[in-house]
Amino acid sequence: MTESVTGAWFGPVGPMEEFRFELRQEGARVTGTFRTSGRWASFMATSGSVEGVVNGDVFTFKDDRGTFRGEVTISGHEMKGGMIAWKPFPVNLRRIDTSTNLGSPSPPR
Repeated sequence: MTESVTGAWFGPVGPMEEFRFELRQEGARVTGTFRTSGRWASFMATSGSVEGVVNGDVFTFKDDRGTFRGEVTISGHEMKGGMIAWKPFPVNLRRIDTSTNLGSPSPPR
């Protein structure tokens, strides 16, 4: 069974105090955005596009500028594994939103 990574994910990645993915999954293909901040964020892009593939419970991803790549294991609302930017970092993110309308404006009321 393939895990779903659709939604917003947040948590620390190595020295980055805040790392956020906003992901949309269609089949095995994943697209989305990332944002990061923290004292080491100047060594990598602080926002941009990300793409990847889910195979079972493993999500492999990279950013569009080639600044980082990573592989994590998905277990429900947790994403754990590693990422390589200028060196390897642990990844430990939690899903904070399961919406499939990320980045879209709210519908009119």
